[in-house]
Amino acid sequence: MSKQIIATPSAPAAIGTYSQAVKAGNTVYLSGQIGLDPVSMQMVEGFEAQTVRVFENLKAVAEAAGGSLADAVKLNIYLTDLANFAKVNEVMARYFSEPYPARAAVGVKELPRGAVVEADAILVIG
Repeated sequence: MSKQIIATPSAPAAIGTYSQAVKAGNTVYLSGQIGLDPVSMQMVEGFEAQTVRVFENLKAVAEAAGGSLADAVKLNIYLTDLANFAKVNEVMARYFSEPYPARAAVGVKELPRGAVVEADAILVIG
């Protein structure tokens, strides 16, 4: 099985030694996204704005891979403050409908660039 690297200017460019996503067969592994604006490469302000930006970035990469967030089978969400968990659920409801993907939410000490939320995803397309 070959792998295909997915990249789009509609999501922030990789800021390290990774790809925005890798497609292997009909499975797409989306790298973690933080609340960076893809044009300015600056962090957006506030928890809700960062969370929206995270899902917009994931959505852009999913679409570049030929899919959508509806193809997500697994999400991992990383929060620097688990008190924001309810807000994540509220924002997620704007991007996902039932049946929801499997998900983990993990509290972490810190995230790159001072982000307060990060998420990655696995999609199955087709």
